[in-house]
Amino acid sequence: MIDMGRVGVLLLNLGGPDKLEDVRAFLYNLFADPEIIRLPSPLLQAPLAWLISTLRAQKSQENYKKIGGGSPLRQITEAQAQALRVQLQQDGNEIQVYIGMRYWHPFTEEAIAQIKQDGIQQLVILPLYPQFSISTSGSSFRLLERLWNADPALQAIQYTVVPSWYSHPGYVQVMANLVEKTLDQVPHPSDAHVFFSAHGVPVSYVEEAGDPYQREIEQCTELIMKQLNRPNAYTLAYQSRVGPVEWLQPYTDEAIEDLAQKGVKELVVVPISFVSEHIETLEEIDMEYREVAEEAGIETFARVPAPNTDPIFIKALADLVVQALNDRPILFSDTIRPQENVKLYPQERWTWGMTPSAEVWNGRLAMLGLLAVLLELWLGQGPLHAIGLL
Repeated sequence: MIDMGRVGVLLLNLGGPDKLEDVRAFLYNLFADPEIIRLPSPLLQAPLAWLISTLRAQKSQENYKKIGGGSPLRQITEAQAQALRVQLQQDGNEIQVYIGMRYWHPFTEEAIAQIKQDGIQQLVILPLYPQFSISTSGSSFRLLERLWNADPALQAIQYTVVPSWYSHPGYVQVMANLVEKTLDQVPHPSDAHVFFSAHGVPVSYVEEAGDPYQREIEQCTELIMKQLNRPNAYTLAYQSRVGPVEWLQPYTDEAIEDLAQKGVKELVVVPISFVSEHIETLEEIDMEYREVAEEAGIETFARVPAPNTDPIFIKALADLVVQALNDRPILFSDTIRPQENVKLYPQERWTWGMTPSAEVWNGRLAMLGLLAVLLELWLGQGPLHAIGLL
């Protein structure tokens, strides 16, 4: 039993719009984060976020309509938090559990305010992202570091961070169990192709900023297949790319079409980087990629559910909390500037010439110009209209 005064756990997640009216504001918050889209000047961040959220709002609302009119992420995360609190209590540990979303309510700042009000003395910060990326866990850690540095009351709280936990035996076990259950439900379990689909990140994050995400995703899939211990072939691909810059490949839609051309008829799709059902599982995988698969000739498209509140998964989270409290504290600076040399301070800079950096920035500036033109076409007014070019 842990006795360190008042102890809390802060679960970090992305967040999602609760209803259709929230979609545009949620998108603005998302794209206003410099870890999602990096620009040469912070002065460009807010205008670009407004532009993208304006252009994407209607399409995103249509997608959320397909899954019930809003994201289920908050409700599932709250259920995970409650299940974790109960599990910790059953294990003899009276620990409060809080939720901090990065881009929608309850925001991380709201959770921190409640943690201060409750007088928490020891805090475990646990992202609900199994694999570390500068665009997910890293972004939340940077926000928390800013909050800590600005508030003496927070500095009195002893905290430890769990950077990533993709190799935890309980997480690997629950994923293997879910894959096995889904495999056993398809017509030919031994012949089905196990297809891991992870959220993608720009290649520059990995090659230029040193993000360990790709390596951790690859190791995670290997661990799950080893635990599964079946002869099925498997593929790892990446989904949800945005903009003209190169993202991690193979892309999920293209990989599905390639497998169909090679004669694969049964796919068991595993949402590897997601622990809760949300828009990218319920709409992107279940609807968009299912359609891609069917048009390509895939006969069976079975999707493995996210862990959600699976008891083995919740027990794994509880074990992570207890281990973090017993181990040497890990600070924000240890995670956002780790030994893998993730270069978050400063952000990547422009370099002249035919360099990877210049290519990336050219793509970003081209995207910015294209979005500006599209917005002007949509609004029917602007500088290009004024000079007669549109």
